[in-house]
Amino acid sequence: MRQSGTWMTIWDDRILEIIRDEDAGRVGDLTERDAIRISPSSVSRRCKKLAEHGLLTPLGNGVYTISDRGEAYLDEEYDAENEVYLNGNGANNGPTASQTSES
Repeated sequence: MRQSGTWMTIWDDRILEIIRDEDAGRVGDLTERDAIRISPSSVSRRCKKLAEHGLLTPLGNGVYTISDRGEAYLDEEYDAENEVYLNGNGANNGPTASQTSES
């Protein structure tokens, strides 16, 4: 099961999934998708929030790619609430749940 953050909305998973499937996503294109039924300004806000938390990487002009953290989140290997990798995955990219509990 994905470990979403309390700051996340239902649309965030859909945005991440589409951007992963298409290798990149532009806010304007995302708003035209049937799977996303929120305004362009809301999509833009969600993408910015996902980028703030390291799940997306902004390329400029409203274009985003999925980050390693975003991939790990979709693959159920990253806890977005605590910002840690699960089960030792991604140990080179940030703390894991076991590392943070030992500190």
